Amino acid sequence: MPQGTPYTDRALLSIMTMFFAVLALDIANPAVMLSLMALMKWLPTVEFHLVQPGRRTA
Repeated sequence: MPQGTPYTDRALLSIMTMFFAVLALDIANPAVMLSLMALMKWLPTVEFHLVQPGRRTA
């Protein structure tokens, strides 16, 4: 397979790098949003006990 000029090699490298960087962001953004949605649904069900069990309040 013949090699291209240094300019075409660098151009192809930068195009491929940008493509895969955008692809990673395309996957990461929905994953973060779904995680936040799951956290917001789960958070109201958590019970916080400010007093330790077996102790009286002042």
